[in-house]
Amino acid sequence: MIYRISDNILSPLGETTQQNYAAVKAGRTRLCRYESYSGIPEPFTASLLTEEQNRQLALDGLTRFESLAYASARKAIQSSGIDATAPNVVFILSTTKGNIELISGNLPDDSILYPCTAAQHVAQRLGITTTPITVCNACISGVSAMVLALRLLEAGAYDYAVVCGADTQNQFTISGFQSLKAVSANECRPFDIERLGLNLGEAAATIVFSRQPQADGWVMESGAVRNDAFHISSPSKNGEGARLTINAITREGDVEKLAFVNAHGTATLFNDQMESIAIERAGLQDVPVNALKGYYGHTLGAAGILETILSMASIDDHNILGTRGLTEIGVSGQIKVSSQNSPTDRQSFIKMISGFGGCNAAVLVSKDAQPRDERKSLPSLVHRHHIRITPTQLLVDGKELAFEGEGKSMLTNIYKRYINNYPKFYKMDSLSRLGFVASELLLKTDESHGDTPCEDRAVVLFNHSSSIQADKAYQASIQNPEDFYPSPSAFVYTLPNIVAGEISIRNHYQGETSFYVLPEKDDDLIYQVISASFRDATTKSVLGGWLDYQNDTNYEADLYIVENQLS
Repeated sequence: MIYRISDNILSPLGETTQQNYAAVKAGRTRLCRYESYSGIPEPFTASLLTEEQNRQLALDGLTRFESLAYASARKAIQSSGIDATAPNVVFILSTTKGNIELISGNLPDDSILYPCTAAQHVAQRLGITTTPITVCNACISGVSAMVLALRLLEAGAYDYAVVCGADTQNQFTISGFQSLKAVSANECRPFDIERLGLNLGEAAATIVFSRQPQADGWVMESGAVRNDAFHISSPSKNGEGARLTINAITREGDVEKLAFVNAHGTATLFNDQMESIAIERAGLQDVPVNALKGYYGHTLGAAGILETILSMASIDDHNILGTRGLTEIGVSGQIKVSSQNSPTDRQSFIKMISGFGGCNAAVLVSKDAQPRDERKSLPSLVHRHHIRITPTQLLVDGKELAFEGEGKSMLTNIYKRYINNYPKFYKMDSLSRLGFVASELLLKTDESHGDTPCEDRAVVLFNHSSSIQADKAYQASIQNPEDFYPSPSAFVYTLPNIVAGEISIRNHYQGETSFYVLPEKDDDLIYQVISASFRDATTKSVLGGWLDYQNDTNYEADLYIVENQLS
């Protein structure tokens, strides 16, 4: 359990949590229709910061994205009273694309596009001295970041965590979602029978957590991440991954305390349907459900944190916020959704969320909760198998294997020579190809590897350059206004966690999948995060390590299978 000290929401609706909550309670939204924006030919509806807001937030030396994240984190830290410079404070940034709007410019190098660079810039400006951790886990990044904070603080690695989620919208992200036919030109309608797709939004949201109880009593009790092992861009029809996350964070008696479930509620056809099935299958059909995308749109890396903060504020106000845009429910799962605010005297809620790569996450947040039994023993980790791939090397458990070529041709040669039974390989981007061949060769040595669904193995990966190669490939499809043709097959791989989804689908893994971006390869920090992942009692082993593909002459896979002897 960890405790909320302070928080902040900075969005088109306001600069504080209080302003944002008051606006949402009153039913206000900043969603509006854009007929033409940043060279995007199709109309769309979104909640974007105004030019005046951007001017007020702008700071010398920081990008637009970094200025937004910094402003929110600074407000939360100031009201928390913590010393951000202390070595017991960790900064965790949740984002899907960070500074990606700069990709179309003339950059001296690619490093400004790496999310870890933005995290470093923000952390340095805040005075934070520990290494920042960036969570790039698609749409679940915000909840994943809170789960990471929970684990690190419970494990005693830090005493405080500043968890900030942020994303800005631009031609890259908007056209990408449009290419997937997921964007509505009009205001979104979560769970409604007439829903046509999502709206996008800009925001930053920050929570400062402590290991020690706080006066206001808000506690994050538990959190979990699970994978559907179904498809990289479509959710499982039976909501299995989402159901598994809910079941993982709840115990006997929790359901009776729930005021509501705050769903992802993107207003896309398949997400809302999947969530309704998952909620019913988890036994929560009698618990009220709400979704907040009708006020903000989908704020990507900020969404999970922003919606958690608003949910805490609503319970403090004894209020369940209505689902704006809902007229008639249009999902088959038996759930209770209303467009109207309603009273409550309960003091717990579940925040659930899902994303590309088959990932799902959920947290249980309560006020004045009783302490839970925690896994107190430190894991005793054993490395079972190890693989290393570089442009000049292929080693499996220390044994050199033959290969030919370099870059993509090297990976294709490895695939043909040692695997050659999964044609989907040829559709993958370079990062996913690297992760796929590395995991396949690694698992050939693993006697515990089987063909049945596996919930107790996690896939936890790290790198430095995020999905830079895929980002460039997608940008090429929209760079020329005369040849503007956003590629959906390229866009889906612009999320680095997709490789973890590919590995899970191939091997039927329904455990955790997580992706982190670091300023550099730091074996101690990687070990710390992987060790913390074993605080999820379901996890018995991790396929994890370093997986980076900067270009065809600079890439590295350094993966291993780790088991906890104490499990």
